[in-house]
Amino acid sequence: MVVYPDVDARLSDDEVDRIFRALADATRRDIVQRTLIEDASISDLAERYDMSFAAVQKHITVLEGAGLVTKHRSGRMRHIRANAQALRKAQGLLQTYERIWQHRLAQLDALLAEE
Repeated sequence: MVVYPDVDARLSDDEVDRIFRALADATRRDIVQRTLIEDASISDLAERYDMSFAAVQKHITVLEGAGLVTKHRSGRMRHIRANAQALRKAQGLLQTYERIWQHRLAQLDALLAEE
């Protein structure tokens, strides 16, 4: 379990792995970015990429499994919406890692300054 102070959330190692594996792909990052701005149908998203509709659906399934997007039905259409809360959790985790490394570098700088 990963805990970080700036965000009121806890992530298991599996959740962290799913989130960052999902975000490791450029197409999936683009889908998240597009659906942060506004909801998009799977068909609309599929038109933007040089891949099959089924391939886009697979990307969305990975994002949904990581909790980064949600699907909702509007009539016959399925719309995708980014989950901003999940992105804030990922951001909080990265900020924690950044603080840890800044602290370590400051300690190294202090040690080198002593010599």
